[in-house]
Amino acid sequence: MPNILAMRRGGAMVPPLVAAVAVLGCIALAVTQNYLLFLFAALFTLLVMGVPIAISLAGSCLLYVLLTGRVPDVVVVHRMINGVDSFPLLAIPFFILAGNLMNNGGITSRIFDFAKALMGWMRGGLGHVNVGASIVFSGMSGAAVADAGGLGTIEIKAMKDAGYDEEFSVGITAASSTIGPIIPPSLPMVIYGVMASVSVGQLFVAGLVPGLLMGLVLMAMITIISRRRGYTRDAVFSIPVLGHTFKRAFLSLLTPVIIVGGIMSGAFTPTEAAIAAVVYALVLGGVVYRSLTWRRLLKVSMETIETTAVILLIVAGASIFAWILTSNQVTQHVVNLLGPFADNPIATLIIINLVLILVGCFMETIAAITILVPVLLPVAVTAGVDPVHFGVIMVLNLMIGLLTPPVGMVLYVLSRVSGISFEKCMRGTLPFLVPLVISLLLVTFIPAISLWLPTLIYR
Repeated sequence: MPNILAMRRGGAMVPPLVAAVAVLGCIALAVTQNYLLFLFAALFTLLVMGVPIAISLAGSCLLYVLLTGRVPDVVVVHRMINGVDSFPLLAIPFFILAGNLMNNGGITSRIFDFAKALMGWMRGGLGHVNVGASIVFSGMSGAAVADAGGLGTIEIKAMKDAGYDEEFSVGITAASSTIGPIIPPSLPMVIYGVMASVSVGQLFVAGLVPGLLMGLVLMAMITIISRRRGYTRDAVFSIPVLGHTFKRAFLSLLTPVIIVGGIMSGAFTPTEAAIAAVVYALVLGGVVYRSLTWRRLLKVSMETIETTAVILLIVAGASIFAWILTSNQVTQHVVNLLGPFADNPIATLIIINLVLILVGCFMETIAAITILVPVLLPVAVTAGVDPVHFGVIMVLNLMIGLLTPPVGMVLYVLSRVSGISFEKCMRGTLPFLVPLVISLLLVTFIPAISLWLPTLIYR
């Protein structure tokens, strides 16, 4: 799964004619010295030819630098190193390791059992359980793909065994996994905080209410679909069963309390919270539950190293891309282009949302954030949008992009772990895009949903 997360080949096979036209277009732009357009054309060409995202970013930037001759080519390397030389980025490997330990330490199954005892009595019970478990797990991993790959395996099997339509099972699993990077901790928000020079702690706190809102709206959709399709309750509410499953899951449920509570109380920085989560997960899996063997620990460590390496490689490649855009004043051009809407934050946010949704369909989340923050954040700030609020909007938009082709990262992961075709996964997910878009609109146009908690705690 790590290589799918960040280095999946972007379109693998394309018609030779398309590739030839793209290459010829790049050559024409280079000859006519339209270097900035060449940069975008080269990136697009490399992506459609199936070159991994990080190499596409760095390669197109290197070609641009060589063609222009304005700076030495060694600047590419220096800028890439500077792009990952940031203390908050240390949170990434630790949150990834914590999520992997949760998935392999017997913690996810305990969370699912507790969620089933708590919510399984509702109509369409396992659908609600799916959302509830994702909300809890999102307070541990911070990555949609980790949620889909870990909890998704358990949830889809349980729903199919209970008689739910497989498309419905995959659809709600995909949609609920997008809550992971909204509720703290969140890997995309760490990247956004670094790129935008915004407090990662404030971003984490800002995502808590929007994440819970997403869960409620998804549950409302589950209720509607369940009534139409005749889905019944999957469990009888029982206080003894609830108590038993809560007791089994209690120590696991403390994980998000430690992470979120530590950050909100000021006891931890986000990086320190990530380290604390890893230590706690190791204690649970290795000492308390005794389900984490040395073999599993080695496997988890290697997955974490690989995932971290490819994510940081994308950040490094996107950093040089963003530097070129900034040095060419692309940001100022975009601000000037949207000048007529500068006094209308609603119109500005509508345009930005459309751009982000479109980009999310074609580009991996981390790369999109590192490239677009230097371009879009000044536009949003000019229109009077708070940078913390904008961070939540950006991440939520890109999470929806994880459910849309042609990239659709979460759909590819669920297709693999469930054995269901990508097309069926896509059809099952379509109805749940409606509640996610509703959540996006509410978060976009009611800033208090994101800013109330940070204002209460930090300001």
